[in-house]
Amino acid sequence: MSIVSTPFTYIEGELFCEGVPLSRIAREFGTPCYVYSYTRIVENYRRFKGAFAARPHLIAYAVKANSNGTILRILAREGSGADVVSGGELVRARAAGIPPEKIVFAGVGKRSDEIEQALREGILLLNVESIAEMETVGRIASRASLHARIAIRVNPEVIIHTHPYITTGSTGDKFGLPVSRAIDAYRRARENRSIEAVGVHMHIGSQITDLSSYSKALEILHDLARTISDEGTTISYLDLGGGLGISYSGEPVPGPGELSAAVLPLLEGFKGKIILEPGRSIVGDAGVLLTTALYSKPSSPRSFLIVDAGMNDFIRPALYGAQHRVLPVIDREGPEKIVDVVGPVCESSDILAHHCALPKIEAGEFLAVRDVGAYGFSMSSRYNSRPRLAEVLVRGEDVFLIRERENLEDLTLRERIPKFLS
Repeated sequence: MSIVSTPFTYIEGELFCEGVPLSRIAREFGTPCYVYSYTRIVENYRRFKGAFAARPHLIAYAVKANSNGTILRILAREGSGADVVSGGELVRARAAGIPPEKIVFAGVGKRSDEIEQALREGILLLNVESIAEMETVGRIASRASLHARIAIRVNPEVIIHTHPYITTGSTGDKFGLPVSRAIDAYRRARENRSIEAVGVHMHIGSQITDLSSYSKALEILHDLARTISDEGTTISYLDLGGGLGISYSGEPVPGPGELSAAVLPLLEGFKGKIILEPGRSIVGDAGVLLTTALYSKPSSPRSFLIVDAGMNDFIRPALYGAQHRVLPVIDREGPEKIVDVVGPVCESSDILAHHCALPKIEAGEFLAVRDVGAYGFSMSSRYNSRPRLAEVLVRGEDVFLIRERENLEDLTLRERIPKFLS
């Protein structure tokens, strides 16, 4: 298990991101807003590179975790590839400078136009999730006189201990094919001149901290690769997916080094390249959500601290029951009180953090929600007609606005009123 230092630390009682006080960012850019550490993103990526340096590999960052163009450019300059799940993510990855030969396209419901878009870009792999999808890929490739390199996503049907909404490789999940059907899919692929099946793909879930799940799934994957290789399909890529968890509580969790130690010995005899799709473990602990306290509301049996960030800005606690630490930006001595930190959205589930121990917080003070760099802004919405918030990057003592805050006019920018109502 590993604990890594954080870029968010108190200096003389004030919370900093790298060399910048978060209070300065809150005053300059307003709240709520996301703040990311450049240094931590690069460090996390390089930890993966170092951990798997012993054998040929591709790190394909999971764009879904955080698709901000600046973050993608940072990773592109580090040599990262991309794991995309939509035509929009493919456009973002290419615009950031990630070359097509480092891009894999996954997702259970790719549209025909997205498949053709990916084939015309010449990406490394389409990870297909059903025989029906594979047949569609073949038809599109044949019609457009294109060549389709594919991997077939296998559901190894292993149990992982995480939230049921983020398991993707267990019995009953919608993703991938069971092993028996995957073997048939590879046989069919060999009969299709427009398709070349060159890989096996898995992705068993998200926020995984028990590496035995990876080991069990990889053994199944490797056995399948041997079987289909014996039948005449050359497997050049084993895509292990992503899902490595981070510590939301401060407790140690396995890192890239422990992951490589668990899986690389299982790949003895495989001569091809491995692909990894980390997302949360690259950007998760690199971000905080800054918010301003609005009101304190003593109540029984619960007391509330109402802030200006809501579930539309950060939905993980409402959607998954996720627990995130909340810290005062200005720390001070004094007794702590247990409160629920809640937002202004008109839903009872609009709770950013349950049972937080915080000192007395006055209206107007700033707080930071920790470890929100993944699945924060990328899952945000305009629910309750609340404009999407700003994103800020810190590098050393420099601060960069990497997404402007939306204004009220943006909310109706693409709406069209029928003439009979104008």
